[in-house]
Amino acid sequence: MNTPAPRHPLPPFTEETARQKVQMAEDAWNSRDPERVSLAYTPDTEWRNRAEFPRGREQVVNFLTRKWAKEHDYRLHKTLWAFHDNRIAVRFEYEYHDESGQWFRAHGNENWEFDEHGYMARRFASINDQPIREEERKFRWPQGPRPIDGPRLADMDF
Repeated sequence: MNTPAPRHPLPPFTEETARQKVQMAEDAWNSRDPERVSLAYTPDTEWRNRAEFPRGREQVVNFLTRKWAKEHDYRLHKTLWAFHDNRIAVRFEYEYHDESGQWFRAHGNENWEFDEHGYMARRFASINDQPIREEERKFRWPQGPRPIDGPRLADMDF
C-alpha cells in the first residue's frame, strides 16, 4: 500500500494549524469543485451531512455535485470552534438560492477527525436552513474564496 503524501498541516493541531485547516477547507468548498474538495479526505472517508452518509471520495464527489447543482451562488464561511490532537470543530454559515430564487442561510457545526497524514477521515455535519430575503444576505463577495477583509462570523449577529 502506498503512503499518501502528507497534507499539511498535520495533527496534532495547534491553534494556528487548526485555523489553517479551517481556512483551507473554506477555500476549497468555495471553489465548488467536488474533485478538489474530495482530495482533502481519506479514500475511505466517512461523512454525515443531514440525512446523507457518503462513504469514500467517489460518494463525496457525487454528493457535492448534487449539492452545488441545487445550491446556486453558494458562499461559505467557516470558523474554528475548538481543536484537540487530531480533531477540529468548526461552526459555519453559508448562503445560496434555489431554482425559484429563494435565498437561504444555512447555519451549522462540523466535527472533523484527521488521519496522521493530514487527511480528513471523518466529517459529521449538523445543518439548519433559514429562508432569507435577498437583501438580508451577508456574503456578497465574487464567486471563489472569501476575501481576506471579508465578513467574519465572529463579528456578525445571528
